[in-house]
Amino acid sequence: MTAEHYDRRATRRGFLIGAAQLAGGVGLVLALPVNDGRATPDTLQAAIRKITSEAPLQKGKVKLELPAMVENGNAVSIEVAVESPMTAADHVKAIHILNEKNPLPNVLSVQLGPRAGKATVATRIRLATTQQIMAVAEMSDGSFWFDTADIFVALAACQEDPG
Repeated sequence: MTAEHYDRRATRRGFLIGAAQLAGGVGLVLALPVNDGRATPDTLQAAIRKITSEAPLQKGKVKLELPAMVENGNAVSIEVAVESPMTAADHVKAIHILNEKNPLPNVLSVQLGPRAGKATVATRIRLATTQQIMAVAEMSDGSFWFDTADIFVALAACQEDPG
């Protein structure tokens, strides 16, 4: 055998070994279980516990506004307003927006202080599907207040596979 002939055999062997490794790797990836990557009501509850540290949630003081139905979940307008005098002694420390079916339960967390003037946050969010949205306000006295709203989403966003 000449050196040229030997190099071609080594290259072919290397190619076949690499192809076999690639095929085995693809087979391994296809055999892994598929997670749909969405939050669930249980992950929502876990996110709430992480924010409140088991403190009780009280309904009121928070007003969550968003449309009841949207055609497209890619940019949904949302506004959260919290009743508070926003003084050094009595103010909103944080506003959290949570959901139950997006890839992650925490959509937004905003830190505030008395110099904010008013406790209002307005933004646009992406929604994966029809679901419940929750706004939680953390007050300077350690209390937590909330509001919820249901929204129907006709065309979902936040999906890896559009099918």
